[in-house]
Amino acid sequence: MRPDNEAGVTEVRVRYAETDQMGRVHHRHYLVWCELGRTSMMRRHGVSYAALERSGLMLPVSRAEVEYRVPAGYDDRIRIHTWLERVRSRQLVFSYRIASADDDTTHAYARTALVCTDSHGRPRRLPEAVRRQLAALVRATPSGAAL
Repeated sequence: MRPDNEAGVTEVRVRYAETDQMGRVHHRHYLVWCELGRTSMMRRHGVSYAALERSGLMLPVSRAEVEYRVPAGYDDRIRIHTWLERVRSRQLVFSYRIASADDDTTHAYARTALVCTDSHGRPRRLPEAVRRQLAALVRATPSGAAL
């Protein structure tokens, strides 16, 4: 995993274990890459999932969408472009473009919504300082993103 110079880009290389019998990345791994992209982006901007969890706050995914475009295969270099679309008092919405690091071909677009809860799953507000910090990262969905 290598964070790119752009704050919302994380690079990975497809491992053999992530492919199916057809030699293509199995669909479930795209959501794993989304998690990697959003946690890396948040960490680079001073918000740590681990620190939030230690404080008793959780950010479970409440919705996930993936639109698959072009399959990725074993040993491909992948870039996970991550941006934050929306920050609300109890919800974060992230979007992603998963693309080839070599020729920028889009493999998939994705979106996840996360809700803030306590460790028992009860809804909680994001701490104001965290909400403000994340709200500064919000940007519109790039043109061409289908979701």
